[in-house]
Amino acid sequence: MFKVTPNPPDTDPASPLEPDSKQLDEAIEPTPAFPSIADIKATPRTPGSLFTVDPKVDTETLMVYLVETLASVDVMVHQLVDHLDGGSRNALLGISNSVMLAEITANRVLDQIDPCE
Repeated sequence: MFKVTPNPPDTDPASPLEPDSKQLDEAIEPTPAFPSIADIKATPRTPGSLFTVDPKVDTETLMVYLVETLASVDVMVHQLVDHLDGGSRNALLGISNSVMLAEITANRVLDQIDPCE
């Protein structure tokens, strides 16, 4: 009679994963706990310097940049939508709607900063 499954491999007597092995004890050592919310809030915030916005830039300039960035993202998403079908296309259209709503909101803020006469 033919046996479908092979025999299990012979175990090495010097296997590092034996129950009395020191490596096994180190492997199952508990990991340190995640920091608590109090620890996170107590840690001083150090902003990164890789991508920074000049703190001297006025709000209107920042908002104009935001609106232009959102408009660019919307154009890129619409170019990608033309190449997709089904669920991926619907997901991108949803992202496009979210970007458009953010752009409308940013334009409203710009109108409040510098109202049109």
